[in-house]
Amino acid sequence: MASAATTSTNDAAAIAARWVADYRAATPATDMLYAAGRDDPAWTALFEELAGRSGDDLASARERAQRHAEDIGTGFRIAGEGEERPWPLSPVPLLIARAEWDAIAAGVAQRADLLEAVLADCYGEQKLVSGGNIPAALLTGSPHFLRPMMGLSPPGGYHLNFVAVDLCRGPAGEWRVLADQLRAPVGAGYALENRLAMSRMLGGLQTRLNIERHAPFFAAFRDGLSARCRRAEPRIVLLTPGRFTPSYAEQAHLARYLGFPLVEGGDLAVLDDRVYLRTVAGLKRVDALWHRVDPRLIDPLAFDSHSGVGVPGLVDAMAADEVVVTNSPGAGMLEAPAFAAFLPRLSTRLTGEELRLANIATWWCGQERERADVAGDLSNMLIAPAFGVPTNMLPDGAALLGSDLSEAQRAALLADLERRPQDYVGREVVRLSTMPVVGDSGLTARPFTLRVFAARRPDGGWHVLPGGFAQIGEHADERAAVMGEGSWSADVVIYGPEPVAPVTLLSSDDTTQLRRNPGTLPSRVADNLFWLGRYLERGEALLGLIRSLLGHSISADTGAALSPDTVQQLVNLVVQKGAAPPPPSLNRADLSHFARTAMESDEGWYSVRAINRQARGIGAISRDRLSADMIRLLDAPFPMKGGALDRAGSAQRRYYALAGLGAEHLGRTDAWRFHDLGRRIERAMSAIRAIGAFGRPQATSDDLSTLLDLADSQISYRQRYLTGIARVPVLDLVALDPGNPRGIAYQVSAIAEHLARLPVLSDDGLAEPQQAHAAELSAIVSIAQAAALDESRLAEIGNRLGSLSDAIARRYFLQGSEPLRAAGLVLA
Repeated sequence: MASAATTSTNDAAAIAARWVADYRAATPATDMLYAAGRDDPAWTALFEELAGRSGDDLASARERAQRHAEDIGTGFRIAGEGEERPWPLSPVPLLIARAEWDAIAAGVAQRADLLEAVLADCYGEQKLVSGGNIPAALLTGSPHFLRPMMGLSPPGGYHLNFVAVDLCRGPAGEWRVLADQLRAPVGAGYALENRLAMSRMLGGLQTRLNIERHAPFFAAFRDGLSARCRRAEPRIVLLTPGRFTPSYAEQAHLARYLGFPLVEGGDLAVLDDRVYLRTVAGLKRVDALWHRVDPRLIDPLAFDSHSGVGVPGLVDAMAADEVVVTNSPGAGMLEAPAFAAFLPRLSTRLTGEELRLANIATWWCGQERERADVAGDLSNMLIAPAFGVPTNMLPDGAALLGSDLSEAQRAALLADLERRPQDYVGREVVRLSTMPVVGDSGLTARPFTLRVFAARRPDGGWHVLPGGFAQIGEHADERAAVMGEGSWSADVVIYGPEPVAPVTLLSSDDTTQLRRNPGTLPSRVADNLFWLGRYLERGEALLGLIRSLLGHSISADTGAALSPDTVQQLVNLVVQKGAAPPPPSLNRADLSHFARTAMESDEGWYSVRAINRQARGIGAISRDRLSADMIRLLDAPFPMKGGALDRAGSAQRRYYALAGLGAEHLGRTDAWRFHDLGRRIERAMSAIRAIGAFGRPQATSDDLSTLLDLADSQISYRQRYLTGIARVPVLDLVALDPGNPRGIAYQVSAIAEHLARLPVLSDDGLAEPQQAHAAELSAIVSIAQAAALDESRLAEIGNRLGSLSDAIARRYFLQGSEPLRAAGLVLA
């Protein structure tokens, strides 16, 4: 078997030719590989690239695609699950020739214009209803028709700025529309991530096939949204329901790529009909909001009063023309399958043109003749809820095939069609084209659907993303209803004969205003980063104690076992941290069990595993602020190989790596300062506890040596003092030496420096409370003497650190349901 490292160009060509020949022999002519024609070299070029990197081993190509997707951080979550799953990326992209794509893009743009016109009428004059073009029941029966939006002219002039359309390709090669996605279209970020992963995997394909790039689409969307705003330099945010939404990873990636702050409802406030972002520098004006929240939950004052993910007063801000919301709440009414039955007629009525991309045939049963047609041909129909919500016979809201119904189910459905015909639509059963995927025994054909995206440009037209992402069915059954959501995704490559100019999101001129400040930091994000720092430092300190218990039972000075009193103090510190209950004795077996519990217990909040879980959760909601390497380390499985000491060492090295990434890879912004503040406060508190346990007046050499180990200061001490270990020099080094990065004085100095550089709200020149706390703490530490560093002085420093942490939280972080800070507002 050839490997990726040894496959020559000739070998790769031979392997690719065999793959294509074998696949053609076993695949019907409706497959996408046939669509290009035998004279089109695109698919052959693709397989040559695959063979050149993976040899004849397609399974390794699949593994490499998955690895690249994971390296980028692509993931998704199934509703109800706590953990994200890796994004399932096929190593074989879907290839579409540019000439064929141009027709698709024109059809998507035409459809987006039609949907905009229908929305403008339904929420405006409603001439389509009064003229009999749309039954009134399509509006009144839809849970997504939002009456508070009636008569509201959307800020920026458009209801729709971002549209997704699900397409299928029929056996004859025709492209048709399965569904429109308008409420909060998902997937553009996945399309971007798929492209990034495939570019790493098949880099040579870009120039061989002249592949259309994605960057111009996202630039057009960003510029178009900015053009809808009233201010010259608008602030645009991406509103997420939170980390447990299935597509949170995609949202974080989009926010980072576009430069939009990723915010939750609690980060925003409406004041005098303007939307503001709560930041560490006060309230900052928001001009546009791209949301991924169910529109019915986006404003608890206008819609669902129980919503905890929306922004109270947002609709009032829209009515005052002070914020652009995309897409406008209420746009989702056109997603209803019932509307699809009327779109061909509406296209002729509103635009004078037939739809370039036809719908799959749909019959709304709220009309007598259509209901009779559906009932009479039930075995050949797909039965779906008319408005996309559960019905009596479709309790989970999913469509079903009439041919799959039992006699009893068929009778019950027909009876419900008589009682509530408006709740149902009949749709034709569509058979899908197939595309190549990597199966267990090589290339195999699987059905697919294609999601395409369109963004409104500054001139009001549409820019269609050249590609999108394909969803691939798990089974060979080509009926769209059987495929469901699919089991794999694939990049979609648009290729052509002409080279494609490289385009990025970078500005094309030198007129961009320079900034050294990366922008506003939401208070919630600052809070998260602060506690991420604390958790990481807490875990590192706990692992230091565990490793001392497991591996440092021999004194470095005497070669004898550590005294029972020193071991007991180590145990006490672990117990005080809440990591494990006290062991029954100090024998080796009990200590080993105690250490394993402190490291791996799932029952409490303070074991190493539990701390890992807390840090990982914060990392998950901070994807737009952390590097991919930091996210990868936070997401890595807990070490389970080797003995307890080996696992503790492996875990601690991971914490050291995270500390290094935080120190060297995070820009010196407010985000980094809050992360480092958390670390410094937690490290100082850990040092105080260690000094209290091992720096007592009666401390033994074992105690002092252990203290130096925990403070990672053995080498510094030995380089400085050649006369052996002594209490006062040890305390001076670990507590009061401002040059020791593990010491208390160093942490206090760093804390004061961070607070001096963070934003202040008052303009009277006086120190804010957190700064005053830091100044007092610095003064106490700077005049302290090692010989006088007793229990009461340590307690005072520890209490002041706790008060300082509380003052930071009160000043910078969101405080419960507090609507707005009462003083020092910065409105910009």
